[in-house]
Amino acid sequence: MHLARTRARTAGRRLVLAAAVLGLAVAAPAAAAQADSTRSPHRAGPISATHTDHTTGADQVMHPDHTTGADPLTGAIPVAGADHTTGSDVPKATSAARSGDPQSTADRVADFYGAYIDVVWDARNDDLRNGLREHYLTTGFQKTLAAWEAAQHADGVLRAQDSPIGWQVTPDGTDAGHAFSTVRLSWGNPSHPGYTYLKVRSDLATKQISDIEDA
Repeated sequence: MHLARTRARTAGRRLVLAAAVLGLAVAAPAAAAQADSTRSPHRAGPISATHTDHTTGADQVMHPDHTTGADPLTGAIPVAGADHTTGSDVPKATSAARSGDPQSTADRVADFYGAYIDVVWDARNDDLRNGLREHYLTTGFQKTLAAWEAAQHADGVLRAQDSPIGWQVTPDGTDAGHAFSTVRLSWGNPSHPGYTYLKVRSDLATKQISDIEDA
């Protein structure tokens, strides 16, 4: 009887030990799976601004506003004119450049009318006007112009008694040793100006103006 009881107690202890071992075998994989679930399954990448969708609780990636360049979280807009990748200034748009060619008869006509109208507009003395005429007009045409002005009581270069508010010169071809330009003069109110047109002939050999007449 004593031997039978001893064997029964030993068998009971074995059953308890086996149950404990089985419980550990089941619990260990479950614990490992729970630990893995708390880790990110992806490698770390660039950090993006996020915003929580309060209707779902999910995080949403916020991208810059490509219409304004504004930061999605702060709303700050980058200052125009600066290259934020290099820190250098970006050239801003400027007014159209003006240029000229001393070998171009049309450019010389433009130079003459621009300077001449400046002198007339500023009411400078006749010496400066006469100096421009001597430089840009042929000797023969200077005499012809003086005779016209005496008869018409007007400025022969402008074909008028007043001062224009603007000018424009357009090349108009060449023929028989001459180059032609059309000069448009603006008058009156700058918002609604009136226009007169002159046909200017220049000698190709000297690039001087040899005739001016109404177009």
